[in-house]
Amino acid sequence: MTGEYERAFRESVNEPERFWGAAAEKVQWYRTYDRVLNCENPPFYRWFEGGVVNSCYNALDYHVENGLKDHTALIYDSPVTKTIRRFSYGELRDLVARCAGGLQHLGVRKGDRVVIYMPMIPEAVIAMLACARIGAIHSVVFGGFAARELAARIGDARPRVVISASCGIEVNRIIAYQPLLESAIGMSSHKPSTCIIVQRPEMTAVFPNSSYVPLDVLMEAEPVGCVPVVATDPLYLLYTSGTTGKPKGVLRDNGGHLVALMWSNEKYLRCLSR
Repeated sequence: MTGEYERAFRESVNEPERFWGAAAEKVQWYRTYDRVLNCENPPFYRWFEGGVVNSCYNALDYHVENGLKDHTALIYDSPVTKTIRRFSYGELRDLVARCAGGLQHLGVRKGDRVVIYMPMIPEAVIAMLACARIGAIHSVVFGGFAARELAARIGDARPRVVISASCGIEVNRIIAYQPLLESAIGMSSHKPSTCIIVQRPEMTAVFPNSSYVPLDVLMEAEPVGCVPVVATDPLYLLYTSGTTGKPKGVLRDNGGHLVALMWSNEKYLRCLSR
């Protein structure tokens, strides 16, 4: 496998258009791209210009439509809470579609930002895919960050909505997220219109006003379909740690991310089948 990886790496560097063009054939496009790589304005390269796609469709809907509806798509295994949950492609698609509908009901549209400040629970995956489904840009913020670090990212990303949880759970303690979130919003130069909260059984959040919405209420929305986006439209915004200065946002587009993910997944499955 090491030799195969080295060959693939050399090919991706020496012949990027041929290599990634072949990888892009695994993606389900609404409209095929005009060119693989535009490098006319380095270092601002553009991947798969002209292509129209949806990352959530490729992750869920395509598999549901092709016989994998009842196959396992996600396994949540928490040794801390001793919880194991499995979601089929069909179940996950339906949850994501309702979450996406709820976000749209709150006014989230294509190009809007959504900050996800959550522990590693299934709802975090649902939130990310729901954003991708409607063309919104998600920004995941590490759940261990304190209020000041969260405030910096809210101020820069300027999200319409923040999705969080009532608490995070470590081996020997429970961390209340709501006070951190409220403090961060108070410090931030930007105020999101709505905070969506996942109520966890270990701690219940108390909502101070109507700008806070329980995820259970959001999920009562009608499901919505996938919104086609241009391949060069942003998928997510991820910030550096800020260890050496102000956190810097890295913007990843739909097409480039999806093609790279498809290639990696194919190689992983080939490795498992050996």
